[in-house]
Amino acid sequence: MDIEKHLKITGNSDISWKDAIVKAVAEASKTIDYLNTVTVIEQRAKIDGNKISEYFVDLDLSFTLDLNRKDN
Repeated sequence: MDIEKHLKITGNSDISWKDAIVKAVAEASKTIDYLNTVTVIEQRAKIDGNKISEYFVDLDLSFTLDLNRKDN
């Protein structure tokens, strides 16, 4: 039996929404094992003057729990 857990995170970038997603997933994968899927919940941006200066994404990451893991 697989159990999946979901985690909501926010990523940001000064380049694009795609870059914010890629960077957030890369950072999360450093400390979370068995990542399965990413779902974009929301996108938004900060505007300075007449240009977008920062992109933000709220993400739902899912990962499978390791049911055979033994605590040390």
